[in-house]
Amino acid sequence: MLRVAVNGGGCSGFQYDFDIVAAQNPDDLVIERGGVRVLVDPVSLDFLKGAEIDFANELIGSAFKIKNPNATASCGCGTSFSV
Repeated sequence: MLRVAVNGGGCSGFQYDFDIVAAQNPDDLVIERGGVRVLVDPVSLDFLKGAEIDFANELIGSAFKIKNPNATASCGCGTSFSV
């Protein structure tokens, strides 16, 4: 399963954290689409409400991308944001 979390840090204040895990926590929100299961912890959920998670496979590399309507600013690399 893919765990998506928001942690303090990064050049804009918060940063996204992606991890592959084998088990979910009892309080995780579980989102399943197309056979993919995504886990979000309750603290990160407020920062990710309304966000879209996508996987981009581009010439410069492959990565998860988040379109977050709660972010007021983000860094150039797209992994850090502020609210």
